[in-house]
Amino acid sequence: MSYSISVIGSGSYGTALAISLARNGNKVLLWGRNQSKINRMQQTRSNEDFLPGILFPESLELTSDLEFAVKNTNILLVVIPSSNFRNVLQQIKPFLSPDHRLAWATKGIEAKTGKLLSDVVKEEFGNSIPFAVISGPTFAKELAAGMPTAISVSGSCDDFTDEFSRLIHSSKNFRVYKNPDYIGIQIGGCVKNVIAIGAGLSDGLGFGANARTALITRGLVEIQRLGRAMGALPNTFMGMAGLGDLVLTCTDNQSRNRRFGIALGQGKTVDEAIKEIGQVVEGYDNTEEVYQLAQRYNVEMPICEEIYKVLYEGKSAKDATATLLSRTQKSE
Repeated sequence: MSYSISVIGSGSYGTALAISLARNGNKVLLWGRNQSKINRMQQTRSNEDFLPGILFPESLELTSDLEFAVKNTNILLVVIPSSNFRNVLQQIKPFLSPDHRLAWATKGIEAKTGKLLSDVVKEEFGNSIPFAVISGPTFAKELAAGMPTAISVSGSCDDFTDEFSRLIHSSKNFRVYKNPDYIGIQIGGCVKNVIAIGAGLSDGLGFGANARTALITRGLVEIQRLGRAMGALPNTFMGMAGLGDLVLTCTDNQSRNRRFGIALGQGKTVDEAIKEIGQVVEGYDNTEEVYQLAQRYNVEMPICEEIYKVLYEGKSAKDATATLLSRTQKSE
């Protein structure tokens, strides 16, 4: 095969992962659907829209030809918004061979169906193609800049999980922890986006560090509750894809979900806040998906429920806060 791996998705995170993989000695192909943007990235040898000033390694090449990207490697890493995940898999499917393996760094749950992305993969590809998912506290700019980063990886097949871990692990700056729980990794990567919106709302309202920390702590409890109901392993949520990712996205303004919440807390409408961010805010859709899962599995998730009401039912952030604070006192 011509390439060690093809990265499907040339946004900020897909580009950052492609850069990291290329720096790690791999020959990498980065695919994006927009021909003019790919041409511009080829000319500048950078992604100036999302990662300005960070040059591509020589072993990183680009294409807008999906068939070429799929057929010239055995390993695909999909990094696109969860709302488009199934659609991209369907576009990939005609070009797959029995030797292909699939990984993804997309965080979220399928809209409308509430299905984990691993279930979407099984529905589209069956059980014949090994898969892996990576998740954890990773901001694209820091990863692309070569700053120390750690993530979790889990998959359907130990051999491929090991192979993919070796591919992306770097002893210099990118540490990879294997985890047996691909269900929990996906739940953590989704629900933390919702809690991050809540943390942003709290800060946008001017509530301070005490409130933010309480929200993060109780948010972790809600992630664990949903995880248990869906068959995840409890320890997963104390690792990189649980507590690690939750703390990162709730406390740093590189997080789009947190910035979205801050804008809402400061009085902007949902549409105004999304426009201000200028990129996909995964947590907006994730909030509806998590709310529906909580109803389906009969899981108590009061923080996520109140955030849902703010985003989708027009409840004010102050009223949502009042509802949470007025709940009946209970043991921790």
